[in-house]
Amino acid sequence: MAKVVMICGKISCGKSTYAEQMCIKNNAVLLSVDEIMLALFDQNAGDKHDEYVKRVKKFLFNKSIGLIKIGIDVILDWGFWTKCDRKFAREFYRTHDIKCELHYIDIDDELWKLRLNKRNNLILSGKTDSYFVDDNLAKKFNSIFEIPDRDEIDLWVRF
Repeated sequence: MAKVVMICGKISCGKSTYAEQMCIKNNAVLLSVDEIMLALFDQNAGDKHDEYVKRVKKFLFNKSIGLIKIGIDVILDWGFWTKCDRKFAREFYRTHDIKCELHYIDIDDELWKLRLNKRNNLILSGKTDSYFVDDNLAKKFNSIFEIPDRDEIDLWVRF
């Protein structure tokens, strides 16, 4: 039976690049919250952003079930920043008898800041449509992120 792989890590740590590589390597389907959010709202979801993200995640969880049941591996690229999010996902897939893995992308602060600056420069030059992350947003996301406990991690990827 197919499985789901959850990609966990800070914003701009390399999750999406890693997820794309996993899809190619495993002939899997990538499901990304950011891809849908940016396609529908660009950078302009405003006060409704968190509500829309919640709805998109619910949609993608349900969509992943159908893909897995027909034998297609699924890669979930949306951070899984909190222990609560990771626990919910594992329980969701357990109740559907689906194998679930967590791949944690670990990055040191210096490299993280370099990647964040590179990402923002690519956005400003129109070469990518990711979310722009200024210093305040980076601090906010960094404060929300909970490093997974060792027993949560199936594969630890270090940069």
